[in-house]
Amino acid sequence: MAGDFNTGDMLSVYLFENQQLLENLQDIVMEQKDADYFDDDSINEIFRTMHTIKGSSGIMMFDEITRVAHKLEDIFYYLRESHPDNVPHVELVAHVLDVASFISDEMDKLSDGGDADGDASSLVDELDRFLDTIKGGKGASAGKNEKKEAEPAAQQFYIAPEPGSNLHFYKIYLTYNPDIQMANMHAYKTVFALKKIADDILYSPDDILTNEDSSEEIVKDGFKILLRTSATEAAIRDVVQIGYELTAVDIYECSAKEYQMGFDAEGSEIVIDLDSSVAEIEARADAKQEDRQELPKKKYVPGDFVIAAKEPGKAKNLAKDKPKKGEKASFISVDIAKMDQLMDLIGELVISQSVVLQNPDLKVPGLNLDNFNKAAGQMKKISTDLQNVIMSMRMVPLTNTFQKMNRIVFDMSRKLDKDVGFEMIGDTTEVDKNIIEHISDPLMHLVRNSMDHGIESKEERKAAGKKEKAKVTLEAKTESGKVWISVSDNGKGLDRDKIMAKARQQGLLEPGRPESSYSDKEVYQFITLPGFSTNQNVTEYSGRGVGMDVVVSNLQKIGGSLEIDSVPGEGSVMNLKIPLTLAIIDGIVMETGPSAFVIETGAVREFVHVDESMMIHEPDGAESVMIRGECYPVIRLGEYYSLDHFEQSVEDGMMVIVEVDKRVVCLFVDRLLGKQEIVVKPIPDYIRKVKGLSGCTQLGDGSIALILDAAGLMG
Repeated sequence: MAGDFNTGDMLSVYLFENQQLLENLQDIVMEQKDADYFDDDSINEIFRTMHTIKGSSGIMMFDEITRVAHKLEDIFYYLRESHPDNVPHVELVAHVLDVASFISDEMDKLSDGGDADGDASSLVDELDRFLDTIKGGKGASAGKNEKKEAEPAAQQFYIAPEPGSNLHFYKIYLTYNPDIQMANMHAYKTVFALKKIADDILYSPDDILTNEDSSEEIVKDGFKILLRTSATEAAIRDVVQIGYELTAVDIYECSAKEYQMGFDAEGSEIVIDLDSSVAEIEARADAKQEDRQELPKKKYVPGDFVIAAKEPGKAKNLAKDKPKKGEKASFISVDIAKMDQLMDLIGELVISQSVVLQNPDLKVPGLNLDNFNKAAGQMKKISTDLQNVIMSMRMVPLTNTFQKMNRIVFDMSRKLDKDVGFEMIGDTTEVDKNIIEHISDPLMHLVRNSMDHGIESKEERKAAGKKEKAKVTLEAKTESGKVWISVSDNGKGLDRDKIMAKARQQGLLEPGRPESSYSDKEVYQFITLPGFSTNQNVTEYSGRGVGMDVVVSNLQKIGGSLEIDSVPGEGSVMNLKIPLTLAIIDGIVMETGPSAFVIETGAVREFVHVDESMMIHEPDGAESVMIRGECYPVIRLGEYYSLDHFEQSVEDGMMVIVEVDKRVVCLFVDRLLGKQEIVVKPIPDYIRKVKGLSGCTQLGDGSIALILDAAGLMG
């Protein structure tokens, strides 16, 4: 249990920082899962990640997380120091991912207000056996008598000196990132880790667990440690390493007398010799300790150093190192709920702006509005800039989401004994954070379906003359204000006959309609219905008729859709079409009869007045229009939505040429009302069933306009 530490901001910071570490860990592992071994940089990075998680979890008293992180840290410490041969890489990757999953699950419990009560015993035993194996043991008995390490209580600030031989005395100076939060807890994490090798330890400030203001002091002046130990400097640096929170670690060996004089006593300062040559200084340093690292630059504070000069009595000042401007950006974490609230307020501001600018009182003939229009233009510019800023804050790349799918492919390929590669295209595409939260589950289901249904077994692929290694590809791109994400595989594809037979059995076919009249896309859409599954056997991954219906329902909540395409024997493609954002878009407002419609400006190619002579009327009632030698289908919105009192003659209305994904259609409307920033609002479920609509908005006069989905109209 976390005791007094599992509260408030401290837990929030713990969860936030460790989530970042786990995401980075997963990226490293998935990038090298197909290699023969982890490179040195990756080993060091994984070691540092586990070391950091172990330390912060120890502070929070999450014992099982600390225990499993410590065990994985031991493995990578051995890999780093001993460089063993013949390490089973795939097994190691699996162990790292298992540890990451365990820690992530425990953190999810904590995020939901629960306790980190998972049992890591079996996982620790497996790691013990693996470590014993790569050390040359048999791995059979390792872990049977695993005992929990008894960690010292968090309230124990001081370790009493104990007699020992071959002792060393060190002064340690830690410099933290100036943007770090709760530096006092990070400082104690270091003290907590050093206790395992310390005979005696003191630190300043010494009230890091009882005084929150000590954080500011640590950031400003650094954190100082006096350490008495039998360990070498190299062993200390293994425990205290430069990382994302520590920018410098300075370790100096001193005499017992200097150690006893404490931090601020005269004579305890470090002496810098400015008169000897560099070669002489380096020779003395090498003779003293070969593995001593070069003194890193740090922000010194008065009293830390004294300059030794040949001329007595002449003091020399040591100028502080000045950080270069613009070396790095400053970041702050913000609760997404607050950003959502800010986005809602900006939406209301846009609506209010439209109400003001389109107020009927401003349409009085002869009214001079020059000054008003200038002020209104400035206000509109500011509100637009404000929208752009908050939208950029909410946009995040799909990389982490795609990497999670990579993990699913890796796990399932092992469990299903299928050799499957994973490819990511366009993973840097940025999407609103709320959108990403809604598409994670749909993507997971689609990838699982590709692995279980689509990809054949090794024997089936060999019999079909295919490459033994299959592939699942995840691709993202933006177009016309939409994000297109496709999940494709080179498996066996969908079986139309099998799907039709299941649909017939479940009574899903329209009475009297010939089965041959169903297009392939219509047939493939059956698999998205609740309870529909062609699998005869229920497995861990499929066969219960759930999954694809979850995909569709989640996409519909955000105005998205799913299109399925497949070629038997070659593979399938699942295309998700989702909005780039759920907030504010630029739209063209148009009117047909008594109703107003909006379409995104990104989907509009141009507006054209046409003559009746340009129209082509088909016998079945369909219409097309010839524009500059090109023939385009025409949709009359008034007829399409069965409206009243709309223009019948094309010469009295306007053609809006709309293009999406290289498909073009002309929308015939009565008139254009202008361009406007549109605040997207959800529409009721029963309206979602109407083809070609994706949302609604409020216009400046208070009326409601429906937002058209251009791709849905072309459907």
